[in-house]
Amino acid sequence: MLIKKFYIVLVISILSSCGYSLKGVINLPADMKTICLEGGSYELLESFKKSFGNSSRVKFTETPENADLLIKIYNEKSDRRILSLNASGAANDFELDYDFNFDVLDLKRKVLATNQMVSIKREYFNNQQAIIAKDNEENVIKSEMYRQAVGTLLNGVKVALDNNK
Repeated sequence: MLIKKFYIVLVISILSSCGYSLKGVINLPADMKTICLEGGSYELLESFKKSFGNSSRVKFTETPENADLLIKIYNEKSDRRILSLNASGAANDFELDYDFNFDVLDLKRKVLATNQMVSIKREYFNNQQAIIAKDNEENVIKSEMYRQAVGTLLNGVKVALDNNK
C-alpha cells in the first residue's frame, strides 16, 4: 500500500515537472482573473465559454471593461468548398476552412500579441446515399473545429503571456 502511494506521488510529480497540464487549462498571472473575447462568431464564443467551464479559476466576462485580459477576434471566416464531383456531378468531397486573427491585450490594454492567426481545415467524404447523416457529420466536424480553434487560441494566449512576463 505504501509503495502504491509512492508510485502515485512519483507519477504526479514527474507529470507536473515536465509541464503537463490539463487540456484547456490556462495559467494566468495571479492578478488576472477574468477574460473577455471580443468579436468572433456565436459558435466560437460558446466553445470558448465551454472550455473554461466551472473547473477553471479564470472567469469569462462579456464586457471588455471588466476584463483583466482582452482577446480581440477579427477577420473571422468560415468556408466550405467542393473538392471533387462524382460522375453525375454531385459533390463527393468537401473541405471546411475556418480562419481568424486575434490580438491579446492586458488590463492596461497594452498589446501582448498582435495579428496572430488561427487556421483550421477539414475534409470529409459526402456519401450521396446518406445525405442526412452527412449533414449531421458536417455539424459535428464544425463543432470540433471550433473546439480546436479555442485550444489554438488559448495556446497563443499562453505564449503571449510567457513572452511578456
